[in-house]
Amino acid sequence: MPGPLAGTKIIEIAGIGPGPFCAMMLSDMGADVIRVDRAQNVLGGNPASPPADLLTRGRRSVGVDLKHPDGVETVLTLIESADGLIEGFRPGVMERLGLGPDAALGRNPRLVYGRMTGWGQDGPYSSTAGHDINYIALAGALDAIGNKGGPPVPPLNLVGDFGGGGMFLAFGLVCGILRARETGEGQVVDAAMVDGSAVLMTMFHSLRAMGIWEDERGSNMLDTGAHYYDVYECSDGTYVSIGSIEPQFYAELLRLTGLEGEALPGQHDKTQWPAMKARLREIFGSKTRDEWCALMEGTDVCFAPVLSLAEAPGHPHNVHRGTFLELDGVVQPAPAPRFSATPVEVQRPPSHAGQHTDEVLIECGLDADRVAKLRNAGAVA
Repeated sequence: MPGPLAGTKIIEIAGIGPGPFCAMMLSDMGADVIRVDRAQNVLGGNPASPPADLLTRGRRSVGVDLKHPDGVETVLTLIESADGLIEGFRPGVMERLGLGPDAALGRNPRLVYGRMTGWGQDGPYSSTAGHDINYIALAGALDAIGNKGGPPVPPLNLVGDFGGGGMFLAFGLVCGILRARETGEGQVVDAAMVDGSAVLMTMFHSLRAMGIWEDERGSNMLDTGAHYYDVYECSDGTYVSIGSIEPQFYAELLRLTGLEGEALPGQHDKTQWPAMKARLREIFGSKTRDEWCALMEGTDVCFAPVLSLAEAPGHPHNVHRGTFLELDGVVQPAPAPRFSATPVEVQRPPSHAGQHTDEVLIECGLDADRVAKLRNAGAVA
């Protein structure tokens, strides 16, 4: 069965990070995503040996010179039959190429034009460079992550690029496409990583408004302040995670760590959290991670071993769920979420730049002679 987005066509103007991640998500859900790579990046390559860039999995690639008039016209031809477009340039770049929203929607009024930037299409920062760490800093997310007394800790580039960026753009595109199918009217989606990262912090603004969140890092229940919500080192140098928030789960933590029955302070007595954390550090440091797994897996402690990228695919739960898959010899995360009636799958491995140029252009109505002329002119590759 096709995925839930089967029959949806997306044009992706090749970029880095959140744009490709958004395109990967849509492709994983069954959309036909055509990636427009730069002609100068078309270097050949054996289709039997796909590149390792997993963010480009699932879609076909055409090589186009976006500075060549016929190359621009080729992209506009692709746009005519598309439901959505993804681009991740700074504001104004697509307009200067002749592929901005006015030109694109002029050729296809139903198009949903997705724009991925860090700062957004307007505002004092909009024309400046930035990266994930900057966007989550301005959104108020970075300041809240880290241990007490220490500096903010960047959470990889998960929050800005992928959570607040690519996922929000994918959500925005699907929302826009649903409306366009009802009204026949496309629109522009302005997805800014700073905006998305701020939305991800909604619950913490709520807790702060309730007076139960302190601005100091490492002083709250969910930011390593609490002894019952943290990671602990084991005797073999590996780690386990504990999230025993609810009282019944906390009782299990006390039982399985041997603390049950002791005269202990109240679970939420913040003045005693450092002392309790020191006790748990000592206890967890007395056994290996495997020993703690044998003791706590399958219980309601809210426990899991902290696994490396290499270890995670082999854990029995992930194996059972099919959380990871192997495609052309490369282990990678499987598409998510799951659907009962429209199973999802990776449509194809990553493509070499320009690998499907002829196939896609002929599919869009250009004859072989026209494609050959475009290639000879350097407009496509």
